[in-house]
Amino acid sequence: RIPKEKITPSPISMETASRVEAVTKGGLPVVPSQYIQPPEARPNLHHAGDAAPIPTIDLSNSDSAKESIGEACRNWGAFHVVNHGVPIHLLDRMKALGLSFFQDCPLEDKLQYACDSTSAASEGYGSRMLLGAEGDVVLDWRDYFDHHTFPLSRRNPSHWPLRPPDYRQVVEEYGNEMKKLAQKLLGIISESLSLPCSSIEEAVGEIYQNITMSYYPPCPQPELTLGLQSHSDMGAITLLIQDDVGGLQLYKDDHWLTVPPISHAILVLIADQTEIITNGVYKSAQHRAVTNANRARLSVATFHDPSKTARIAPASHLIGQHTKPAYKEVVYGQYVSSWYSKGPEGKRNLDALLC
Repeated sequence: RIPKEKITPSPISMETASRVEAVTKGGLPVVPSQYIQPPEARPNLHHAGDAAPIPTIDLSNSDSAKESIGEACRNWGAFHVVNHGVPIHLLDRMKALGLSFFQDCPLEDKLQYACDSTSAASEGYGSRMLLGAEGDVVLDWRDYFDHHTFPLSRRNPSHWPLRPPDYRQVVEEYGNEMKKLAQKLLGIISESLSLPCSSIEEAVGEIYQNITMSYYPPCPQPELTLGLQSHSDMGAITLLIQDDVGGLQLYKDDHWLTVPPISHAILVLIADQTEIITNGVYKSAQHRAVTNANRARLSVATFHDPSKTARIAPASHLIGQHTKPAYKEVVYGQYVSSWYSKGPEGKRNLDALLC
């Protein structure tokens, strides 16, 4: 167990009831009402969905990767990368740490790291994502642990679990590797639009990185729930790894398509601010997670976002006499506040900025 004297306890009066893990402890045969999605949002698990034929791109050849990435960003907003430079053992260890925390650590110890449930994107162990009033928000069938890793001024490993002994070291190393990969990819994405390599990264400014481990326990009625509701990510670029269970779906051409896991590949998701910066030429990926009756699922998403004060607008190089801005300028912090308070509902927050 986690040594209590080495961590700062969080108030947990109502926290236990809000964790999916706690809900499933009693072996309930039905899903509590707060997790039941409205009929129009429920997944059709009788038709599991066609496999999404998103590209798998080899990063060992930058020239061929540039063209392939441009096409993937235009058509999918998502792609897998292989030969990405992140050590395979680090990907495996990161997933193993997540499973160890969620499956082996007693709930009372996990709750010592509880998120601030009144604040959006607070660091630690949580379940509820949106800030709407109690009863107004359908809950996702997911528990998570969020780590703040960049800028270094936000990184405080004492907020992360002590066990296993290498947990904090691995999260730091993983964050460093993912930041390098994100910067490389933003450079290639810029060049694929004939922009200078640094264009998107300069538009984003200092990168704010969060690493979120998501754990989806087995669900007694997966046809009524979602592990993660339909949304596109708020920031610039997301790098995702997942286990072999699967459950991620992408929305394309009015259909939900399943994304099969690829061992040791990293899934790249274009996020909303990159869609704005590219003036809508490249699309952010609308996605969701479905649940599973028999197996738990784990994924690790690494988000790379602008600072809250950054002003995001279409790149000037892409605007000309015959090309008007597709999106209004937005202060990223205001965008985040809207996302968390109103809810994503697909891409409605991005659509609200259309000119």
